[in-house]
Amino acid sequence: MSGWTIGIIGGSGLYDVEGIEGGQWVEVSSPWGIPSDECFVGHVGHVKLVFLPRHGRGHRISPSDLNVRANIDVLKRLGVTDVLAVSSVGGLTEERAPGTFTIADQFIDRTKGRPSSFFGEGMVAHVSMADPVCPRLSALVRDAAIAAGAEVHDGGTYLAMEGPQFSTRAESHLYRSWGCHIIGMTAMPEAKLAREAELPYALVGMVTDYDCWREGEEAVDVATVIAQLGANADKARKMVMHLLRNLPEERPASPIDTCLDYALITAPHARDPHLLAKLDAVAGRALNK
Repeated sequence: MSGWTIGIIGGSGLYDVEGIEGGQWVEVSSPWGIPSDECFVGHVGHVKLVFLPRHGRGHRISPSDLNVRANIDVLKRLGVTDVLAVSSVGGLTEERAPGTFTIADQFIDRTKGRPSSFFGEGMVAHVSMADPVCPRLSALVRDAAIAAGAEVHDGGTYLAMEGPQFSTRAESHLYRSWGCHIIGMTAMPEAKLAREAELPYALVGMVTDYDCWREGEEAVDVATVIAQLGANADKARKMVMHLLRNLPEERPASPIDTCLDYALITAPHARDPHLLAKLDAVAGRALNK
């Protein structure tokens, strides 16, 4: 593989960055349904950028209603090689204070009822999620965040809750007892589906609040989150541009690029042609070997 095409999933303000050349909105259809929005496609030097507003422009889609399969599928159809997720999160430890960034390296999935796989009856696959992020991409993002002036925590466990309501105090204390560092509503099944699509994935959690575990701290509300979002967004834009401008021209191969080679289990004669057709983008490389 030669060049980079970085897919960025995040808030609407991240594409509005000075320095992106040839930017335009592109509509891509998916057999998995309607994605959150069109994709903003451009380039920064030798790096192609594909940006997808996770909740749609104007933040109109709830975390529980996101069509994550369609979102990952359209990124794959646009040639994305690596995915950076930028997410607002709550801090579950004292040092993960509002305004800090966490480069997540583990997840606990507490979501309910969200389609979490491209595979199923007629084409079964089991990918490994032991190490759910790409360490190479995560290191590059960490360095970019530091260069952008953010206080960065390298590593941390992200608790993915269903939402859209915020946690109860009992839940917040429970998640802290599990060793979780940050909490949000969107990383799952996003990270799982990116792995099934053979896309190296990294996540930056931008802390907006302390959830509701902290003694003497007001419970989190939307006003608190929005107030911190503006301060975080400027650093996030700088982080993205620093990452794109400093990637090497040649993209080194990642083991995640071929992870389906060890995941497909259904015998060729038993595979469902209808499901195989839907998998053309996310799994076509492995299925057509």
